[in-house]
Amino acid sequence: MAASLRGWKCFIMIPCNSRAGKTVQQGSGYLSFVPANVPPTPPIAFDAEMIALLSQADLALGQLSGIAAILPNPDLFVALYVKHEAVLSSQIEGIQCTFDEVLEQEANDSGIRTKAIGEVVNYVHAMNYGMGRLSTLPLSLRLLREVHGCLLAGVRGDNKDPGG
Repeated sequence: MAASLRGWKCFIMIPCNSRAGKTVQQGSGYLSFVPANVPPTPPIAFDAEMIALLSQADLALGQLSGIAAILPNPDLFVALYVKHEAVLSSQIEGIQCTFDEVLEQEANDSGIRTKAIGEVVNYVHAMNYGMGRLSTLPLSLRLLREVHGCLLAGVRGDNKDPGG
């Protein structure tokens, strides 16, 4: 699991201080990320190295755009990506489940799931639910509570006032 956490220092709230911002201890004991002011000080240097990196990023975005234009069903790709992200996020939480297991469960859905697969399935459902609700509801505490309720429905933590 340690290999899957490389590069996630600020995301799992290990204290950090960088040009992007810093983590700050809250009264409750939790850390929160406070972004740095924009524009940054000192300003971003557009030297030869930065311009080369921007050019590489632009090329990669162009390639992605080209691939998206010829994909017969981009929604299928997005759905698989959401499932993959659900597995990776669940692994950060200590849930032992693979992408293949989730796809196999979906293909042979007998209604019986392991707890780990149930949590991943809830993640996918919560993500899809939240994205759908954004068409009728602004990003708000209410929406976050609804998505949180979907995330914890019938799995560990569902007794902790999900969505409340």
